[in-house]
Amino acid sequence: MREDLREELARRVQVDQQVRRSWLAHATAPLGNPARRDGVAQAADHAEREALADRMRAVDENNTAWLRMVIAEQGWPGEKLVGPVGASHAWLIAQHADRDPTFQAECLELLRAALVAGDASTGQLAYLTDRVLCARGEPQIYGTQFWTGPDGYDSAEL
Repeated sequence: MREDLREELARRVQVDQQVRRSWLAHATAPLGNPARRDGVAQAADHAEREALADRMRAVDENNTAWLRMVIAEQGWPGEKLVGPVGASHAWLIAQHADRDPTFQAECLELLRAALVAGDASTGQLAYLTDRVLCARGEPQIYGTQFWTGPDGYDSAEL
């Protein structure tokens, strides 16, 4: 097992999840404190949300480039190489590679082969399959992809 690779995957996912939790906390919070609902406070809240979104995009792009390099050198970082948790972390980085749909689709094929070899989980394959299909504008198969709309959570087309 590649402990160094497993540890780097864990570190990268920790950063990924930290920035996503911060963004989600701001994205779902009401704009501004009720005592400060003036335009300046709302603009500051909006600016902070945008800064977190930019940070999330930067983390995703950095992780995508890094995973691309790992795959070129090692192949898909499956359970045999990095353990079940490390493999889950590799999947999550691929899942968040939305700005590179070609690479994300390549990861899906590698993950599919890893599953056949007993080196990945069916849940990971389901999520990444739906993510790639949604990115292509096609209906999802497993119903894993949701987003927040004006009326709460909504799923992508099945």
